Amino acid sequence: MTAITPSPAAAVPAGELPVAPGALHAPVIDWFEEHARDLPWRRPEAGPWGVMVSEFMLQQTPVVRVLPVYEQWLARWPRPADLAADAPGEAVRAWGRLGYPRRALRLHGAAVAITERHGGDVPRDHAALLALPGIGEYTAAAVASFAYGQRHAVLDTNVRRVFARAVTGAEYPPNATTAAERRLARALLPADEPTAAAWAAASMELGALVCTAKSPSCERCPIEGRCAWRLAGKPAHDGPARRGQTYAGTDRQVRGRLLAVLRDAPGAVPQSALDAVWHDPVQRARALDGLVADGLVEPLPGPTYRLPLT
Repeated sequence: MTAITPSPAAAVPAGELPVAPGALHAPVIDWFEEHARDLPWRRPEAGPWGVMVSEFMLQQTPVVRVLPVYEQWLARWPRPADLAADAPGEAVRAWGRLGYPRRALRLHGAAVAITERHGGDVPRDHAALLALPGIGEYTAAAVASFAYGQRHAVLDTNVRRVFARAVTGAEYPPNATTAAERRLARALLPADEPTAAAWAAASMELGALVCTAKSPSCERCPIEGRCAWRLAGKPAHDGPARRGQTYAGTDRQVRGRLLAVLRDAPGAVPQSALDAVWHDPVQRARALDGLVADGLVEPLPGPTYRLPLT
């Protein structure tokens, strides 16, 4: 996922767009106000910290899997300082089976920095957010927009797909975010902050619920009559093949099984217990070495292993 901040010098002039941005803003935002899901990180009580936690968890992970972990996380660590005071291994343990567990370590590191640099309050300044460890351009823009109502273009996979179809007439966006997509997102960004923040959330929700990757519900789309892809007869994707994600048999699966044993253990785990989780000793060793190199696992004498304490 990629996010961008407004840069007028790099933006596409609105007059060069095939559709007037204002023709998209109102219907999409109105649709969002009526149909948006009631998600805990959208509620006022979530606050900036709740928004930040959700953004870390939602990266490459569907909402249905995030919800229970998010609720448990915020109940245990309602403020950044609460997480910062705990061991990073506890963050990895609480991450459970969300996948990509390095996100847990990055969120812990961000909590430590927020506590040390900003008195425990998630900063509202985009540059300060971007300076936090583990925070990339997407997360900084998303937190600034969703938590503080600022004007930033938040360009995730769902938004890219909406823009590709509605504006450029393509079924799918490119595999990797392009400079043209960034210029388009800047050109479509409303001028005032409240509308821009609403547009960021609404266009993302439209892609998640209606303009989906496999079976878009065009009849429910608030901009169906303005969608370049639909008006062109929904031409099939003719670009490079879309990348699919595999999991079974990969090092990711082995890493997940190793971490599951470590998460369930109250202390250090002997090598023999980890050897039992995967049949291929070479792949198993490579996966374990990768977990150690990523800081997700600490090797101890014995040999034994545990989740990190520092």
